[in-house]
Amino acid sequence: MTKHAAPKRHLATSPFKAPVAPAPKHFAMGDQVTHDVYGLGRVIGIEDGIAALVDFGSAQVRVLSPYAKMTKL
Repeated sequence: MTKHAAPKRHLATSPFKAPVAPAPKHFAMGDQVTHDVYGLGRVIGIEDGIAALVDFGSAQVRVLSPYAKMTKL
């Protein structure tokens, strides 16, 4: 039996602070990035909110949003 973890709700009457959602990542043309699998690369194309086309030297890869494995340098 698999158990799926649902996000916990924050009650307005709770004495604890509400969890902070991470800010969405935005990339621009020419940004230098690093990817957990592909390594260092440069953004060469943007599809707003959908994907980023990144040139990693050996390959050009379309990385889909939410860009979990990619960070801006």
